[in-house]
Amino acid sequence: MRPFEDADAPALIEAYRDATLRRFTRTPVGDAEEAAHWLRLQEEGRAAGTRYSFAVLDGAELVANVALKYPTPGGETAEVGYWTAAPARGRGVAPRAVEALTAWAFATFAEGGLRRIDLLHQVDNPASCRVAEKAGYPFVELLPPFPPFPLDGHRHSRKWLDEPEPRRSE
Repeated sequence: MRPFEDADAPALIEAYRDATLRRFTRTPVGDAEEAAHWLRLQEEGRAAGTRYSFAVLDGAELVANVALKYPTPGGETAEVGYWTAAPARGRGVAPRAVEALTAWAFATFAEGGLRRIDLLHQVDNPASCRVAEKAGYPFVELLPPFPPFPLDGHRHSRKWLDEPEPRRSE
C-alpha cells in the first residue's frame, strides 16, 4: 500500500471501466481529466487530514483502493472505504487491505481519540458484507438510505483494541 500518485491515472481509468465498481462508487473516472480530479481529491483529503487513500498494489499492478475517511480530525469515529479492481476480486485483496488500513489507522490516530472505524455498504452488496466479516468488522445495524445511495445499508464496526476474528480460508 502506498499513497496514490499521478502516474496511477491510467490504472484508475482501467479499473473504473468495470460496471460493478462504478455502481458502488461516487466519483466517476472515465478519462484522464476525471482521473486527475479523483487523484487531486485524494491529495487534498490527505493534506486536510480528512481522507487517507492508498493504492493497493500487486507488484506494479493497481489491484485496489483502500481509504480512511476521517471526517473530524481528532474525532472518535472514522470510516473505511475500498474498491477492488475486477481482475483481483476473489483473491482476498480487500480483506487484507482493510485489515492493514485498520491497524495503521488505530496505530496512527488512537492516541488522538479514534475509537471506532465503520465500514458501510448498501444491502445489495453482499461482497462487501463478506469483506467486512473477513476483516473483523462485525455487523452492527441496518441503516436507512442516505443520498446518494438509494437503498438501506449495513454498518459494520471495529473498535480500538478489538481483535479481529480469525480469518477463514479464502
